[in-house]
Amino acid sequence: MSGNSFGKLFTVTSFGESHGPALGCIIDGCPPGLELSEADMQRDLDRRKPGTSRHTTQRREADEVRILSGVFEGKTTGTPIGLLIENTDQRSKDYSKISEQFRPAHADYTYMHKYGVRDYRGGGRSSARETAMRVAAGAVARKFLEQRLGIRIRGYLSQLGPIKAEKLDWDQVHQNPFFCPDADKVPEMEAYMDALRKEGDSIGARINVVADGVPPGLGEPIFDRLDADLAHALMSINAVKGVEIGAGFDCIDQKGTEHRDEMMPEGFLSNNAGGVLGGISSGQPILASIALKPTSSLRLSGRSIDVNGDPCEVITTGRHDPCVGIRATPIAEAMMAIVLMDHYLRHRGQNADVSVSTPVIGQLWRGRPPKKRP
Repeated sequence: MSGNSFGKLFTVTSFGESHGPALGCIIDGCPPGLELSEADMQRDLDRRKPGTSRHTTQRREADEVRILSGVFEGKTTGTPIGLLIENTDQRSKDYSKISEQFRPAHADYTYMHKYGVRDYRGGGRSSARETAMRVAAGAVARKFLEQRLGIRIRGYLSQLGPIKAEKLDWDQVHQNPFFCPDADKVPEMEAYMDALRKEGDSIGARINVVADGVPPGLGEPIFDRLDADLAHALMSINAVKGVEIGAGFDCIDQKGTEHRDEMMPEGFLSNNAGGVLGGISSGQPILASIALKPTSSLRLSGRSIDVNGDPCEVITTGRHDPCVGIRATPIAEAMMAIVLMDHYLRHRGQNADVSVSTPVIGQLWRGRPPKKRP
């Protein structure tokens, strides 16, 4: 199976299935000398892991990561970093009834046509469980970027189904199970999810991610634009069906005089571009949003076909997130960190000696990203 690696200089290759013995990844290209331990990755893994609240899947996985290589005496050596997380709470029997059926809106049907075989236990490789390794790898990139460049990457849930956050208070994001920045909306989200869980249905969500402190100059101007690679990375997350950079689709009804981010010696007056101009970072915050579809695995009956093409009714048993977006914030943060890390190393390799007299300007706009939603 190809397509399991991401990045050019900072490369992440993952392996493993939802109900296999373990998940793992190889990080290649991490510079030497970075202090690194399992604890550096465990914080973000604990934010993503299942079973942390009644609103997520009740599969109980510790998601304890082990460093197998690439670190000596507490520091990276510059050689490939091997990471492993063992699966400890699989219930493969929950999926025996769908071994010859295709779940609607899931990857079962397409995996069968591509490979002629599929691991029906929890979706196998197509399961969102694979994203645990992305979070671990992203934590390595995040630590390097923060220590060496002062880059800070943060995300939050801005919408759960019909409920939209109206405030952006970063201090609230980690005070509730939704990563919601608006404390006033949390009780409404809890009641909504309790009702949804009783129905046996699922719902989608929107996640916003912001990277502050990104220097200007990262990104390539044509095919490997910073925003294009970021969109690629974010779209590769399970269940993501839409990506916006900066103002995104809101730019459709903006006039040019409103959309353009005017500049003054003191800084930019707005950030509709999301911190990227011509595929290259401008020095402003990088702003991205993702839309995640409702969970496909449902205990409510749905029409489908079996492996012989005959009609059937499918009911998915087992443990599933009624809203995959609830645990997606650390995953989106990780993918942004991996993209920025890769492009920083690429920029350093080609343009380390570039020097210009034009000053780096900051931003004059304040508050939340320039969108109609927070």
